Amino acid sequence: MIWVTWRQHRAQIVVTAGFLALLGLLLLGSAAEAGWYVAEHAPPGCPGPAVACGELAVALGERYDAVYSVFGWMPLVAPALIGAFWGAPLLGREYERGTHRLAWTQAVPVWRWLAVKLSILGGAVVAGGLLLSIMVSLWRPVFREGVDSTFGNLGTFNMVGVEPAAWWLYAFALGTAAGTLFRRTLPAMALVVAGVTVTMFTLFQLSDHYAEPARAVLSGTVVLDDPDARLVSAAWVEPSGREVAEPAGTGCPRRVDVGQSGKNAEAWQACLFGKGYRYAVYHHPPSRFWRFQWTEAGILVLLSAALGGLAVRRALRRTG
Repeated sequence: MIWVTWRQHRAQIVVTAGFLALLGLLLLGSAAEAGWYVAEHAPPGCPGPAVACGELAVALGERYDAVYSVFGWMPLVAPALIGAFWGAPLLGREYERGTHRLAWTQAVPVWRWLAVKLSILGGAVVAGGLLLSIMVSLWRPVFREGVDSTFGNLGTFNMVGVEPAAWWLYAFALGTAAGTLFRRTLPAMALVVAGVTVTMFTLFQLSDHYAEPARAVLSGTVVLDDPDARLVSAAWVEPSGREVAEPAGTGCPRRVDVGQSGKNAEAWQACLFGKGYRYAVYHHPPSRFWRFQWTEAGILVLLSAALGGLAVRRALRRTG
């Protein structure tokens, strides 16, 4: 069965390995070149809050716009491709071509056929996701002036740690279940793309509830001093201690800023702080990185197990 699995799925394995190799070369080449660029152009004290550091980040963004674009789409595109080209054809193609009648009437029982294929291919996609995570983790430090935070940016968060492996496994299980549902490859692929997209945005919304947000009360500024924190919500705190979304009747004039200028907003905020108002920010600190990683990975693994069980049940029922 191991040899049969390799023969039937070697195209997906080779293409995925080639994709990871090309991506690794892209990241390695850009990181090496960017390292030289930063060494030559970074002012003392960078990375940091200095204006010059911000200018360096802008320069990196312009210089490596194509790499950033690839990186930006990867959290969604990579799992969708795995589900569409690894999971959907696994059973959908067998039903579509009618080859399941031959494969499942040989000496190898259906349950063993399913167990070997699901375990080998599932393990392969998990390994591929972990390899992608390692490559991104090695690449990001060079671009620390230009790439968003690891924890606060949800797209980056899904590309490091155990998240890629969990998402790839979920997409694979979803594709496998879709193949048993439609018994056709193309509809199963479409369901995978839609399902991964919906699941990702749903977890984006749910992730704020993985833990109770921390509360920081600021005075003189509305910007949290930790750029890697994940912001949940914010509110103004009246001198009496009551929180309000929008202060009213304060006597502080509020004028609309034109263009990219924020001077009017800053003047309004300074007036409120002068009258005793404070600003409460609810957030998740970066120290919760691994807690959020394992929480979301656990959700995805449970969903993967449920979808895998559904696929096996439907496959066994059709052969019963």
